[in-house]
Amino acid sequence: MHRFADVAAVIFDMDGLLLDTETTYCAAWQRAAITMGHPLSDDFFKSLSGMHYQDIQQKLLQACGADFDLHAFHTQGGVLWRETVYEEGIPIKRGAMELLDYLKVQQIPYGLATNSLRVNTLECLKLAELHEYFSIIITRDDVAQGKPAPDVFLKAAKTLAVPVDKCLILEDSVTGIEAATLSGALAVYIPSTDIIDTSTSQKCAFMFNDLFEVLLALNNHR
Repeated sequence: MHRFADVAAVIFDMDGLLLDTETTYCAAWQRAAITMGHPLSDDFFKSLSGMHYQDIQQKLLQACGADFDLHAFHTQGGVLWRETVYEEGIPIKRGAMELLDYLKVQQIPYGLATNSLRVNTLECLKLAELHEYFSIIITRDDVAQGKPAPDVFLKAAKTLAVPVDKCLILEDSVTGIEAATLSGALAVYIPSTDIIDTSTSQKCAFMFNDLFEVLLALNNHR
């Protein structure tokens, strides 16, 4: 039996999967790094996909030196990011609205599980006008360890009151798929960058181009 037929709940990642926040973050961080005298490549920022900010800080120190002013970088990056998103909003990924509406109509439980802090998560959802779509939101604040540990997904499944092996987890990053796989759920990889990690594509249960394809797969097997 196709495992999509057994799905009883869906768990969404946020950054890069549901919302195109990673593009906005990376653009702001790249501009902030340049103003601080550390021009960093597009590939460097793409490599940060799915990471918790503490891990991002370590990569910045490795790239820019131990004396790199993380506080100034964070402050400047935040200012630049808000300048853009408060004017333009945050783009929603293709198929997101259609999939959310489908889950509501079919009465399939769903929730959000992210490495972002709660305050940032709620801000992003509001800017994307999706804050009313999610009643179950698990963030980095709610668990002992962030991704690639499976904690956020295990807590999300518990909150949804659905066994984790009956949950479909939608992720866009290497870190996220590792966490989803460790949780025991059905892990679906929807890469948010042109660079597709081969080991991740082999580790996941399925790989799709966007959330609309996930909708079609769910609808075809119910």
